[in-house]
Amino acid sequence: MKRYLTLWAVLWLAGMWAQTDGLPPNPEPGKCYVKCVTENEFREEPVQVKVRDQYKVLKVIPAKFKWVEERVVIKEPSKKFIVHPAVYKWVEVPYVKKEATKKLKVIPAQFGSGTETVEIFPKTAEWEYTTYADCPSSDPEDCRVLCYVEKPAQYVTVPTKPLIRDASVEEIPVPEQKATYKKQVLVKDAWCEEVPVPAEYGTIRRLVVESPPRVEEQIVPPEYKTVIRKVLVKKGGVTTWKEIDCGLVKPTRLNIYWPYNSATLTPEAKREIDTKLLTFLREHPDVVVEIASHTDSRGSKAYNKALSQRRADAVKNYLISKGISPDRIISRGYGEERLLNNCRDGVPCTEAQHQQNRRTEFRVVEVRE
Repeated sequence: MKRYLTLWAVLWLAGMWAQTDGLPPNPEPGKCYVKCVTENEFREEPVQVKVRDQYKVLKVIPAKFKWVEERVVIKEPSKKFIVHPAVYKWVEVPYVKKEATKKLKVIPAQFGSGTETVEIFPKTAEWEYTTYADCPSSDPEDCRVLCYVEKPAQYVTVPTKPLIRDASVEEIPVPEQKATYKKQVLVKDAWCEEVPVPAEYGTIRRLVVESPPRVEEQIVPPEYKTVIRKVLVKKGGVTTWKEIDCGLVKPTRLNIYWPYNSATLTPEAKREIDTKLLTFLREHPDVVVEIASHTDSRGSKAYNKALSQRRADAVKNYLISKGISPDRIISRGYGEERLLNNCRDGVPCTEAQHQQNRRTEFRVVEVRE
């Protein structure tokens, strides 16, 4: 009896505390509650907006031209010169075609014949070992005889050519050769005759301005558009608490196996989202869910935080493409903050263990009326 009174007291105190702290009144043990949010109320009123200011339209009237004829100089006056060439006559002029010189004749050297004997190896003596023929011992070393043998010198005969008379040069004189060439000699120098050349004229046609260009101005009045503006009449907010399955407020894991360092949804991941999350959101159009994505511990914390956010956003964008309103989805990336195992930095783990941390979960965070 005392135990039941204590439990009732705890429940009564929890209910009283919940009422004073904005929590669900009279909560029951083992049950979960979510906020029911009422929508804001608006009224519509027309607003006239100037969508285009008054402006001017300018129209250019081009210039007008007319043809006129003019007589012009097509070749200015000048003068020309008639050149009278110089007068020459031919004369022959003697010259030395080839100067006198001399030729040199070489008389080669003369040699006799003879020989010279050269010692190519000197006379020597050296020791030589022989074996005694009638040696009574069976050991050859007992019958060795040492003799000092003299060897004669060796010679070779080399043929020679002694010089009889050395080479010399004989000079032979060569006389000069004479010839003549023809040369033109000036008899009368060249001179010029100056003759005047008159100007030449022609007729041209050209366009001259008859009236200059001008601008015509037209005023275009401003344009207005009527738009409907929504004015807040009554602000919505949390009005009641609603009981909900506790399993929905706890993170529900999606079997999305993110490849390492990737935020791209595979066809298998899209099927998993269609089966679990998309179906749930369509069956419960009043709930708001949080998409939470995680990474393993490899890489820096800042990079993993950004990578997990891209993964959560990939799931959110896929749901939006399937018709789910963006305001019903909250995407958050937690990086490596919530590992499911001990695979932290510096801890060796298998790929399967790292894969457990590369996960995406969802949970209900709000219910709208």
